[in-house]
Amino acid sequence: MKKHITVLSSIMAFMVLVAFTPVSDSDGFYKIDLTNSGVKWVATKITDKTHEGTVNLSEGGLQLTEGVITGGKFTIDMTSIAVTDLTGGMKGKLEGHLKNEDFFNVDKFKTANITIVGVDGDNVKANLTIKGITNEVSFPVKVVLDDNGGMTATADMEIDRTKFDVRYGSDSFFDNLGDKAIDDVIKFSVSLKGTK
Repeated sequence: MKKHITVLSSIMAFMVLVAFTPVSDSDGFYKIDLTNSGVKWVATKITDKTHEGTVNLSEGGLQLTEGVITGGKFTIDMTSIAVTDLTGGMKGKLEGHLKNEDFFNVDKFKTANITIVGVDGDNVKANLTIKGITNEVSFPVKVVLDDNGGMTATADMEIDRTKFDVRYGSDSFFDNLGDKAIDDVIKFSVSLKGTK
């Protein structure tokens, strides 16, 4: 009987401790403000000439625990791929090329997805799916919380496009490309704003 009372007392003490453990004000799910969030990309040719552009998020959010990212998922609208360093006909031509079968084939693969699966120090680990192919990526993320319950997260990441079957102009797969070769790595800069 005494043993049962001791066990019961321990359970009650644990429940009281849990009940009165403070929860950080930053804890929770932050839905992304699509209007004020964005993704920029940079692609580079072997000649060091670059093209720049944007792609839009269609939905997403981040889970924070004590100000640290512990989860999240985003959908990227691949049909929104835009080129920002060109104008007129050249802009339209490159955008069309990026959207066709040579690159991202957006008629078939209209969205890409990224799902956060873990945290390693300052780096976030995530599964990135493009053209139906999923690879794990890792990149640093900086989170800033404001006094109004808002959150800003920024990240720079690089992906090897060939791992997602985007091989056009890659000298890893094609010979004699000369100055028409395109770097396998695409760089992304992400800025997210969200509220609970």
